Amino acid sequence: MENHDVRRSTPSRAPGLSVIAGMVAALTVIGIWALRPSGDPGPDMSALASFEGVYAATAEGRTEVPCPGADGSTRCLSVTFRLLEGPDEGTTVTVELPANSTRVVGVDLGRRVLLGHQPAVQGFEYVYLEPDRRSPLLALAGLFALAVVALGGWKGASALVGLLATLLVLFLFVVPAILDGRDPLLVALVGSVAIAFAALYLSHGVDVKTTVALLGTLGGLLCAAILAVVFMGAAEITGLASEEALFLTALGTNLDLRGLILGGMMIGALGAIDDITVTQASAVWELRSVDPTMSRRRLVRSGMRIGRDHVASTVNTLVLAYAGASMPLLILFVLSDQPMGTVANGEIVATEIVRTLVGSLGLIASVPITTWLAVHVASPRERRSRTMPVASGDADAGPEEHPIPEHRRDQWMGLLRSWRSARRP
Repeated sequence: MENHDVRRSTPSRAPGLSVIAGMVAALTVIGIWALRPSGDPGPDMSALASFEGVYAATAEGRTEVPCPGADGSTRCLSVTFRLLEGPDEGTTVTVELPANSTRVVGVDLGRRVLLGHQPAVQGFEYVYLEPDRRSPLLALAGLFALAVVALGGWKGASALVGLLATLLVLFLFVVPAILDGRDPLLVALVGSVAIAFAALYLSHGVDVKTTVALLGTLGGLLCAAILAVVFMGAAEITGLASEEALFLTALGTNLDLRGLILGGMMIGALGAIDDITVTQASAVWELRSVDPTMSRRRLVRSGMRIGRDHVASTVNTLVLAYAGASMPLLILFVLSDQPMGTVANGEIVATEIVRTLVGSLGLIASVPITTWLAVHVASPRERRSRTMPVASGDADAGPEEHPIPEHRRDQWMGLLRSWRSARRP
């Protein structure tokens, strides 16, 4: 049997997986409907918006002058900006900044900047905010999309659609539902499952191999969720250690901050888990297509060897990603000259440790789950028989890993018959 025949016959042997995936999809839709945001705007957060509008402008002139209300030793930079948009488009405004401030780096002549508009403040209607970074960010995003499509073709374009679907789930369901008072962990789990369905099927197509990767992803995600709940409770992490959490509490949002951290762990772990499950499923399929006679036991061993290598590199990637995001905090702890145990015991660091290890354990759990499912689906059921093994190209060959070629069997059978006839009286 040719390799493509093996692949074509695979879906018919996996109706159970399709049924399970369909049931999970139905439960996800029900969960999204039950946890959907009510549309209530929630508490008034207008205080967070310091300006009525933010508009682009260009710096046309800068002069160093004495700061108003200070002695002559304190110098300020008087910068003239021409507004490119907003109610005063085309006019110029003057903004004064401390000359020794690091903020003046972005106000070179001709540089595009963003100004905040606060018309109610007499004499300070416009305030310098920061350089306008939107154009280079859009250029970088365009370069990323072009590279993905150039390398991946239609699959790359589908992956970009999956990325868009991920962002829509996050900003149209997960965040609004959490702000609406829903359980953050439950919302994050339902949202993660929806993201997994959209990202995997849009990026890799609707087939049994993607279904195997999906179920492996959900298995690893469930393990991560259970571990996160257990060890967040054991470590007594409250979620009140960060300034952002305290600020949200002060605004009267009534959010479950501990659940918010748990939900963030699930969404953060999902990206690494679905990457490794797709790789594992693809590895098993390729191994099976290269050698259709490979037994299940051998296929599992080969798949797990690939999985161990991938886990070793991905776990290191997770640790480096979290360490890189927390680099300023790590530097502060090193400068404080505190024992490592004391540093790790702090809630901010303990939260990151739990986040990293929970995500890594979920990733590790997804490898055997995905490998077992992939081998079960990609490899046909083995049959033991007392007769000679079938031809090596048959995908339903028995447990014999290296069948004896047919011409060798004929030779041995001929010698055996000759020996028996010679012994007869």
